Amino acid sequence: MSLGDQIARNLPYLRRYARALTGSQATGDAFVRATLEAALADSELKQSLEGGRVPLYRAFNKVWSSAYMDIPETAGGDGHESAAHDRLKSVTPLNRQALLLTTLEDFTSEQAGEIMDMSADEIEQLAQEAVAEIDKESATSVLIIEDEPLISMQLEDLVTSLGHDVCGTAATRTQAQEVVADKTPGLVLADIQLADGSSGLDAVDDILAISSVPVIFITAYPERLLTGDRPEPTYLVTKPFQEQTVRAAISQALFFGSSRPLG
Repeated sequence: MSLGDQIARNLPYLRRYARALTGSQATGDAFVRATLEAALADSELKQSLEGGRVPLYRAFNKVWSSAYMDIPETAGGDGHESAAHDRLKSVTPLNRQALLLTTLEDFTSEQAGEIMDMSADEIEQLAQEAVAEIDKESATSVLIIEDEPLISMQLEDLVTSLGHDVCGTAATRTQAQEVVADKTPGLVLADIQLADGSSGLDAVDDILAISSVPVIFITAYPERLLTGDRPEPTYLVTKPFQEQTVRAAISQALFFGSSRPLG
């Protein structure tokens, strides 16, 4: 496989990580572009990327670490994105990186340590501190849109174990509409492909037309959302998932108060 093909295969996931780290699709993509430009300008760095995901994320980390303290506010940005930037200032960036790398991106502590130039023990400590910081957020009500009963039950148990209430579960777009008609959730966990052939994307659009709420997509088909053709969700978890990954995504989404995919 050529270097270009390797990078292309890993790029959607690096963009996902960058969006979650910065709280903005536009800002995250800007850092990814800067990483690729740095690689083109440095033959040694470019050659290192032949090693796969770890060196690619390591290269991104160097760019991000050199600039994250000076991210400017987006001129004319909406309250959603401004709030995300404001909240970023109150959470240790290293903690967030360690948490996202070991949960959302599913790197081992050793691999995350290589990316961040730290030991595995340091990475684990940073991730624990991140969870403690983010879990200070208040509890909320959660709507679960999932057509597989066992997965729905698993998510319901996870949500309640984190101190949140489940305001309803839905296996179809219509059922989701019925739940929201009775009570507006504070968070939505949604699959894409639902029981009757309806779309979780449409179900989420219905909800966002009524109220801005954080949304986390949990799907076996992440490539359907990582196309670059439309605003992409900041919080996207791939099935089969680890509960720690979902927990991290919930904490992140509530922390940012995400309402719509950030553009």
